Amino acid sequence: MRSLSKDSLWLKQLHQWHWISSALCLLAMLLFSVTGITLNHAAQIEAKPKVTRNKATLPPALLAPLRATAQAHLDDKAPVPADASAWFAEYMHADIANNLGEWTEEELYVGLPRPGGDAWLRVNLSNGDAEYELTERGWISWLNDLHKGRNTGPIWTWFIDLFAIACLVFCVTGFLILKYHATQRPSTWPVLGLGVLIPVLIAILFIH
Repeated sequence: MRSLSKDSLWLKQLHQWHWISSALCLLAMLLFSVTGITLNHAAQIEAKPKVTRNKATLPPALLAPLRATAQAHLDDKAPVPADASAWFAEYMHADIANNLGEWTEEELYVGLPRPGGDAWLRVNLSNGDAEYELTERGWISWLNDLHKGRNTGPIWTWFIDLFAIACLVFCVTGFLILKYHATQRPSTWPVLGLGVLIPVLIAILFIH
């Protein structure tokens, strides 16, 4: 009787962890399942990039600090001065705050990678001519990049790690619950074995 009580308590805990982990994983698991399909058929799903280009000339008062920064950080990376960053945001719609620029004597280049697209800003330090280009590849590309964690920043990377841990809890507790109910469900182990065997056989026979 004591053993049965302990088993019932343990099974209750497993069910609790199982539903909690499934609730935490639900939306992200749907997202990663759908984007798994879109990534697997990326060649058939054509993206139509939208490219936006802006050009402007930086005022001399803002160009001088850029030249000074370039001299201090030749062939290195360093932040763009705040006044220039604000000007680029207002007049060229280029949000470069918190991004490091690559500096040479001739130019400043700021790469602005992002999910679902790309962007960059280039400034000629001799005359202040600036060019900004933004490429957007659509929401499917954006979701695919979320799946891969491409240019998504550290917070999303941490979320993916936590989501993966929650998925592990979901799978392990599901397996242990199956183990408890296997005596009443004879098909449990054959179906589980089939779920393991199918991907293994596909990998061995069809992946070269």
